[in-house]
Amino acid sequence: MATQDTSPAGVSFDTDQETRLILDSLAEFVEREVEPIEADLGEILTNPRLGHEPDGRLTEEVLDAIREVRKKSAEAGFYAMNLPEAAGGEGVSTVTWYRANRAVAAMESDLSSEVLAGPEGPKPLLAQAEGEQRERYLEPAVRAEKSTAFAQTEPSVGSDSPNMRTIATRDGDEWVLSGEKQWITNAPYADFVQVFARTTPQAEAGRYGGITCFLVESNEYEVGALNNAVGSVGRQAEIRFEDVRLPESRVLGEPDSAFYDAMGFLSLGRLELGAQAIGASEHLLEKCVEYAREREAFGRKIGQFQGISSMIARGRAKQYAADAAGLRCAWRMEQGEDTIEDASICKWFATDTFWQIADNAVQVHGSSGLAEENPFMDFLHTARILRIVEGTDEIQLNTIAGQMGVR
Repeated sequence: MATQDTSPAGVSFDTDQETRLILDSLAEFVEREVEPIEADLGEILTNPRLGHEPDGRLTEEVLDAIREVRKKSAEAGFYAMNLPEAAGGEGVSTVTWYRANRAVAAMESDLSSEVLAGPEGPKPLLAQAEGEQRERYLEPAVRAEKSTAFAQTEPSVGSDSPNMRTIATRDGDEWVLSGEKQWITNAPYADFVQVFARTTPQAEAGRYGGITCFLVESNEYEVGALNNAVGSVGRQAEIRFEDVRLPESRVLGEPDSAFYDAMGFLSLGRLELGAQAIGASEHLLEKCVEYAREREAFGRKIGQFQGISSMIARGRAKQYAADAAGLRCAWRMEQGEDTIEDASICKWFATDTFWQIADNAVQVHGSSGLAEENPFMDFLHTARILRIVEGTDEIQLNTIAGQMGVR
């Protein structure tokens, strides 16, 4: 397992040798394996009118490219490398996983985001799979032969997920599942979905108890309307379950304990999003510096104007601080410490910083920042999305306040 070197004071920001080798290998992998796939797709990948069906779904050509990148990454040992070796991963440290997510997000490649497992891939919750579940769901997901989705959000619930209305009741030796989920990433393309349902009423199990996770296959539920959010067209959809009968073997983990299990992994998800925001911010800052050094106005490079240089410098300072917060969170997580507050700080600050830098990148580039052939508006859309998923800004701040004893 890759671990972070520690100084006598207990913390080091140095990148250990194993992590450095992994990051170098990731960069080589993207250049050698991913970029040629992008080149073959050409404008199909970057032009939403060419890469989507009329209803918003990704075209088969784009989906095939995405699946190819994931499988190649799995074969190279990158895709699910943060999972324990017993679950088919590489057992790399949380710090290494953080650095890898940050590095991939900073790359120029449009398909680089598929190299490390996202919502469609195996996460620690799925690593609980036992017996037949491992062979049928976990192992194919680790190999990127199957994709999944994490189905918790509901139309009328949002961030208040313990009040979910999807229910599952026992009927003999089976469970009967009914309900609806919304904004589920990869739902239109998943081979199976991890569905959260209330199995014991709140009055008996408490607010966070009484929730169970079920493994539901794609032929057992209906995909409804696509939730075509700006910046994520074709990726999310509604899914509906109408009296779906499931055997006991489809319960992931222990009945009634899924919400607690998910909360145990929530901090890692927030750290991953923070790392992605920080990496994307780094990429945008590099583009801003490059443009500010080349573009001329009023007889000078625009970087010589204080309004532009200060805008870029403020972004760098915030990105630097966000990265420090992310590294600290990852390091504490690796030590097995409580990182609820750390993860919320990282997620809120990193995504808010990304949002500001993305907006400033459009401003620095002026009219060209708005042009469809340039990626800056896409980054702005992505930044806006990251302030919602895995807990909104308000949820993160409420969590921080609660950890401080204010609420």
